[in-house]
Amino acid sequence: MPTQISQHSVQSLFIRMERGGSPLSTGTGFIVQAPGGPALVTNWHNLSGRHPETQQVLSPSGATPDAISIMHNRRGALGQWVACTEPLYHDGNPRWHEHPGYRHLVDVVALPLSVQDDIELYPYNIGPGGPNIVCGPADPVSVIGFPFGRSSAGSLAIWATGFIASDPDIDYDNLPQFLIDCRSRPGQSGSPVVSYRSGGAVAMEDGGSAIFSGPVAKFLGVYSGRINEQSDLGRVWKVAAVREVVNAFT
Repeated sequence: MPTQISQHSVQSLFIRMERGGSPLSTGTGFIVQAPGGPALVTNWHNLSGRHPETQQVLSPSGATPDAISIMHNRRGALGQWVACTEPLYHDGNPRWHEHPGYRHLVDVVALPLSVQDDIELYPYNIGPGGPNIVCGPADPVSVIGFPFGRSSAGSLAIWATGFIASDPDIDYDNLPQFLIDCRSRPGQSGSPVVSYRSGGAVAMEDGGSAIFSGPVAKFLGVYSGRINEQSDLGRVWKVAAVREVVNAFT
C-alpha cells in the first residue's frame, strides 16, 4: 500500500530563530504567494523575540533573533528537506512586513524569501473562496506545527486538534482573532489552523451539506499561543488579517 502524506503536513515548515548562529527558540511557519513574491508567514513574536503587547524580550538570555533557519522541502524530492537561513534585518531595519493598521498587535508577519534555490514551495491559498465548511463554536480545528520542536518524521508537521472556543465572526479582545480550545504547546506558534474533514457528508455554511470523495480543508488563520500558561485557550489570527499582512508586501 503506498505511503500517504497529507499536503498540510508538508506545508507547515519548522523554523529556528537564531542569534549569531546560535539557536534561541523554535516555531512554525508556512509559505504564501504575496504580491511581492513568496513569503514565510509566522508570528511577529517569533521573529522579533518580543512579546507583542509588552515588548518584553522572550528569551531568558535577553537575546533577540537576527536570523531564521527554515526547513524547506527539497525540490523534486518529497520527504527530503534543506535548511535555509534568512536574515531578519537589512541595514538595521526588519525585513518582515507587519499588519498595516495594527502593526505588531496583530501577531502575524510575512518575511520575503531571499533563498529559493533547491527548494519546493507548497503555498497556502489564503484568498477568498474555498470550501464553505461550517466553522462555529465547538467545531473541530487542527493546529499543524512542531510542538517543542518535534516532528512526526523527518520535518513533517504534527497535528494537534481542538475546538473553536469563541464565535469566529466576532473579534476577541477587539482584535481580528478568535479562540480555540486546544492542548497546543511552545513551537506551534505560527502554525496554520485549518478546519479539516476526511470526506463524506460535510455541513456547509448555507445550511445544507456536501458530499466529498476525499479530504477537504478550510484555512482559518495563524495560531500564536495560549492566552496564559494555565489555560488551553489559544489565539488564532483570522485569515482576513493574514491577507492584509500579506497584501502589504508588494
